Amino acid sequence: MNGKNLPEIFGSMVFGDKVMKERLDADTYKAVRRAIDGGAPLSFAEAKKVAAAMKDWAIEKGATHFTHWFQPMTGITAEKHDGFAEPDKDGNPIMKFSAKSLVKGESDASSFPSGGLRATFEARGYTAWDPTSYAFVKDRSLYIPTAFCSYGGEALDKKTPLLRSMETLNREALRVLKLFGNKTVKKVVPTVGAEQEYFLIDKSVYEKRLDLIHCGRTLFGARPAKGQELEDHYYGAIKTRVSDFMKDVDEELWKLGVYAKTEHNEVAPAQHELACVYSSVNIACDQNQLTMETLKSVANRHGMVCLLHEKPFASVNGSGKHNNWSLSTDTGENLFEPGDTPQENAQFLLFLLAVIKGVDEYQDLLRISVATAGNDHRLGADEAPPAIVSIYLGEDIERILKSIENGKSYSALKAEDLKIGVSVLPSIQKDSTDRNRTSPLAFTGNKFEFRMVGSNTNIACPNFIFNTIVADELASFADELEKATDFNAALSSLIKRTIKKHKRIIFAGNNYSREWEKEAEKRGLKNYKTTVDALPHYIDAKNVKLFKRRKVLSESEIKSRMEILLENYANIVHIEAFTALDIARKEIAPALIAYQSFILTELNGKKAYGNFDCTLEKGILDKMSALSASFSAAVDKLEVDLDGYDKSLSNYEKALYCKDKLLIDMEEVRKYADSAELLLSKKISPFPTYEDILYSVKY
Repeated sequence: MNGKNLPEIFGSMVFGDKVMKERLDADTYKAVRRAIDGGAPLSFAEAKKVAAAMKDWAIEKGATHFTHWFQPMTGITAEKHDGFAEPDKDGNPIMKFSAKSLVKGESDASSFPSGGLRATFEARGYTAWDPTSYAFVKDRSLYIPTAFCSYGGEALDKKTPLLRSMETLNREALRVLKLFGNKTVKKVVPTVGAEQEYFLIDKSVYEKRLDLIHCGRTLFGARPAKGQELEDHYYGAIKTRVSDFMKDVDEELWKLGVYAKTEHNEVAPAQHELACVYSSVNIACDQNQLTMETLKSVANRHGMVCLLHEKPFASVNGSGKHNNWSLSTDTGENLFEPGDTPQENAQFLLFLLAVIKGVDEYQDLLRISVATAGNDHRLGADEAPPAIVSIYLGEDIERILKSIENGKSYSALKAEDLKIGVSVLPSIQKDSTDRNRTSPLAFTGNKFEFRMVGSNTNIACPNFIFNTIVADELASFADELEKATDFNAALSSLIKRTIKKHKRIIFAGNNYSREWEKEAEKRGLKNYKTTVDALPHYIDAKNVKLFKRRKVLSESEIKSRMEILLENYANIVHIEAFTALDIARKEIAPALIAYQSFILTELNGKKAYGNFDCTLEKGILDKMSALSASFSAAVDKLEVDLDGYDKSLSNYEKALYCKDKLLIDMEEVRKYADSAELLLSKKISPFPTYEDILYSVKY
């Protein structure tokens, strides 16, 4: 494919706006647009026409089946495929797809995580069509994006709270805009651009690593002789095999209407990045799921494996997913774009402060939004932000906030005090200072870059939490300002008070430093270093009130999410511990024994044939013997603690046990195994080393 063909293939497998215009009558098309733009429900007659057009179009694209594509709490997508073909009265096949099949599906929900929202015997779950995210054809099936709920209507998925959060954010943002005299905007939409990092390795080495197969990360492996120290991989020339892979990924995504735009080598060997163009947060989340699926499937076609784990290799950089979040209006305005007039900048400051206040008050929720067993290995490792949430604003914005707080002049050239009246607020430059790549949440001109998100995370979670937090702060601002008799005076008071109370969350220094950890503690910022530390705070009273107040999650839905995440953490670590034990017993131990036997044979041979110098053999044998003894004791400890894992405990207790015992045991086993690996003969090594894996794609 070349550039000339791109416009022809882009979105060719999507039942998008252009296709609907062509295939639906004018009234039905308008009804669909009303559903997409304003949430107006479709009538059954309108849905029937959409289903007929969608079926005909999909069949023309080669589809034989359809599926309701949803995002359960597993973190990945789910799909059940049904064929279009049904027998007529004579037994001949006809292609059928009804309005009911489009709008609603029924799925056995018994094996999906529910966190206690339903009893074991209550198996029924429903999928409901999300018309705001376009249907598409992939692998000979029509994919219909849907929400997923229980028989009682509770959300069992990632999409439902995201859609709810978008509604409340739109409502509260419009209230604030009206206060500034803006009556033309009818809708405010959060937009997101996701930067996806990943590793590519050859399939042949992957298949020899049980830890990669079961866990997505290596549980053993000594540091490679050459890692990322020379920084020669970052933005380096892309290997031909990887370039071919990237081209195929681009083409597959373009067909699905995903604007795959920026791709390059990342810091670690075998690590790469793909960034997509901004879109509404709901579509961006769906498209990021498609991106991850496409990366995996295309890699397989090229004889490679795509690793999306946050930390597949110790001692080299892990993978994140930078979530670039902003707010846009239906008139094309970015609400985080500093304006040219004082009034525009007063509005900009109020939206900016809604984020600052929200992040300060709900640091715990933002930490929870990225809390996984995998991401714990990455956060705070001098390659990703620490677990402490803070905001970087840039020198220009920070100086303005300080000037407003103190009532002093923003510009050193002016001696008069700075007032906050709408008419005299100074102009604000866009993106006038350097970026802080160590900050968890950085304002970069007209968006907030949330850098704590793990590469394998479904971005719906951090985004619905971010939406809800900002919506709540905008609502509190609107409540206060709508009652004011003097708008400018009330605005001045609100802005000053908010800056003073919540400035502790703003930090422009090195977030990686140990000094910042101490400073953050002085400021009273939270530092939940692990997932198990963070998750119980999901159900703190203030958080439950927030989600209920904004009608994003009920109390039972919040509790269920906490239980699911705790259970997931425990299950992941438990699987890793069993895998580590399996590898230690069946692969590493035999290799250690074999190598010691080999050295001992050589040593005895030398002794039999005369007075040879055996210093080398004795030295290796002594080191191997000591390491083997320590390794064996550590493996025994891991096995004992695995036997002591009590499945009858609560999810929190199981997660705590895994964190405090199994993870520590695994690290102890690994310490001795990795040290022994540096002594082992290449021929006796039980599995591919880090050098073998990270440099497996050679051309």
